[in-house]
Amino acid sequence: MEISIRESCIRCGRCVKVCPSQIFEQEGAGAPVTLCNPGSCIVCGHCVAACPTGSVAHEAFPPERVHAADYAALPTPEQVELLMAVRRSNRALKRTPVPQEMLDRIVAAADRAPTASNARQLGYTLVTDPEKLRGITEYTLGVFGKLEKRLRSPLVRPWLSRIVPEVYRYVPVFERLRREYAEGRDRVLRGATAVLFIHAPKENRFGAEDANLACQNASLMAEALGVSQIYMGFVLTALRQDRAARLNGMLGLEGRRICAAMAFGMPQFRYPNYIDRKPAEVTHL
Repeated sequence: MEISIRESCIRCGRCVKVCPSQIFEQEGAGAPVTLCNPGSCIVCGHCVAACPTGSVAHEAFPPERVHAADYAALPTPEQVELLMAVRRSNRALKRTPVPQEMLDRIVAAADRAPTASNARQLGYTLVTDPEKLRGITEYTLGVFGKLEKRLRSPLVRPWLSRIVPEVYRYVPVFERLRREYAEGRDRVLRGATAVLFIHAPKENRFGAEDANLACQNASLMAEALGVSQIYMGFVLTALRQDRAARLNGMLGLEGRRICAAMAFGMPQFRYPNYIDRKPAEVTHL
């Protein structure tokens, strides 16, 4: 990785302060900035973003990829709070597909989320093909059907109902999902026209954490665009129960771990109200 300090450096030391790999050094205020082991760079871009004079020349961040930040154009704290307050799942969806340009912006927003050690190992699989969407629902219901059968087994129920009794409240839910799907009502995808799977290599220890951060970015961008988003808890539950990982095979994700899944659709309406939640319980130490 080629990194150098241009002559325009004013020795402010910002790159020294923000670099997580400590590859920039400065003996004291106003002293020249030098490089130490640039091979340990994690390509986060903090140094380039922090430099006020464009003096950090970084191979991974050529000038065309660096943009001046206009903080005056950012939304106010009140606008951010309002966006978060009105964001909620809306399962009343139109049949109209989400425009591709909106889906692209949602995925781009997800990919701007930070990742552990800036590993950038998340992948995104966007499913819009109606047949594949039906396959996701049928896969989920198939796993639930097998799980329900095991839970109802007279050999399992006596001891499992004592150890984890709460699991049995889902048995009628599984049964209802299958019955309603047979009647033409998909309560898994709810008529969504796109599903986004966020995945990471199986060996990535922070894949779930990284994906959840990406998921939040995607959700807020979708809300800003007027796109409904639904977190796919049923699908993820089925994935956790399926040791064969058949959905991975269906999506061509062998060797990957699906960490988050979101469905998108155009809403029939937007909520006219938002509701204050009960204040969070905060412990101050």
